[in-house]
Amino acid sequence: MAAKICSIPFSGTEQQEAKLREIIASHKDEKGALMPVLQQAQEVYGYLPVEVQKIIAEEMNIPLEKIYGVVTFYSQFSLNPKGKYTISVCLGTACYVKGSGDIFNEISAKLGIGGGETTPDGKFTLVDCRCIGACGLAPVLTVNDDVYGRLTVDDVDGILAKYTG
Repeated sequence: MAAKICSIPFSGTEQQEAKLREIIASHKDEKGALMPVLQQAQEVYGYLPVEVQKIIAEEMNIPLEKIYGVVTFYSQFSLNPKGKYTISVCLGTACYVKGSGDIFNEISAKLGIGGGETTPDGKFTLVDCRCIGACGLAPVLTVNDDVYGRLTVDDVDGILAKYTG
């Protein structure tokens, strides 16, 4: 699966870059340092845009292609910034057979983003998951830590309205 290109411009600060370079310097001579550097870089920026990957590649003398391969292989890493609110729609079997696919599609259409993407205003990120352990409430979605169950497509507008104020 190809990685989605981020439509939100990179806006890293000088302080973030200084912190990144400090992190790299503290791990530079360690064997297997790439993973901890990437993890800490994501903590600094919230995601790993190509601009950050290039700095890591140059400073650690690792080809950018290798870094990109690691970032896109592991699900813990993100190429896109996360929104203030992450909407996670369960597409596990119990939820899917009760219509969660339609709910996901409705949210996608309303927000104008696909799975794994963030709205241009940085407010919402839409993701899918396989099971959140609330099968009795199927179909289920979460917005950050808020859980919504026994949903229909008609519930989408009301849920989104709670977070757009």
